[in-house]
Amino acid sequence: MREIIVASLLIIGSLFILIAAIGIVRLPDLFTRMHAATKGTSFGVVLMLIAVGVYFGNVRVILEVILVISFIYLTAPIACHMIARAAYFLDIPMWEGTVVDELRDKYDLHKHELKSGRNGPK
Repeated sequence: MREIIVASLLIIGSLFILIAAIGIVRLPDLFTRMHAATKGTSFGVVLMLIAVGVYFGNVRVILEVILVISFIYLTAPIACHMIARAAYFLDIPMWEGTVVDELRDKYDLHKHELKSGRNGPK
């Protein structure tokens, strides 16, 4: 039974990574490619790590799996956000079909200032 669970987790995880790789190749701009790369691969790797934890069943291995999963979910979204922010500030073009640009009125490309959404002191 354990082998079936491990095999299923490995196959599903590799499918998520495959879909993320296809998304990186097929999506139109940097921002959507980063979304595919971060979300799909993070979830795929987590499923594969869970498969490792289930297969070995050792307390030490399970602890290491939990630590690696925590590290992935703490660093991947932050890294993706920082790269996307830098790309936006460098004026990397978005796809023509992009409908919403929430930073358009809040960021001044000439002064490199980002206005806060809150009304502060004047």
